[in-house]
Amino acid sequence: MIDIMLKIVGRQVSRNSDETETIEFITEGKYDEADGVVYLQYEESDLSGMEGCTTHLTIMDDNVRMHRSGDILPLDTVLEFRRGCRSTSLYQTPFGAIEMEVLTNSLVDRISRQWPGGSLNIDYDVSLRGLTESRSQIKIEIINRPRSRRKSR
Repeated sequence: MIDIMLKIVGRQVSRNSDETETIEFITEGKYDEADGVVYLQYEESDLSGMEGCTTHLTIMDDNVRMHRSGDILPLDTVLEFRRGCRSTSLYQTPFGAIEMEVLTNSLVDRISRQWPGGSLNIDYDVSLRGLTESRSQIKIEIINRPRSRRKSR
């Protein structure tokens, strides 16, 4: 895996009010690519409310799998994003796991398969067992490239 820097911007819009919450942070991460699939990994920060968790992204042609794990989560959380499709998973809360449904509105993958660079934008609706609904957007941008290695002569 290659060391990289990531800029992550998350936005959540409540369906029940006009409130919008945005978080933005820059963090170290890892990049890898195999057979056209990109793997990104980064540690969550206290800004996201998930400090102590690791997020792993598997980015394929038409879908993205987000896997979060860590000591603060009794259960790992896995989200699947595929344009126009719904997926369900369990979302861990302090009161236990709740079924979460995700509807991916758009997914724009501009992550390079040749070198660490580009961005990933996902816009999706979230419903927590019908109790709360919100719209979320996440933008993950690789903000640096590794220095090229010169071949010795």
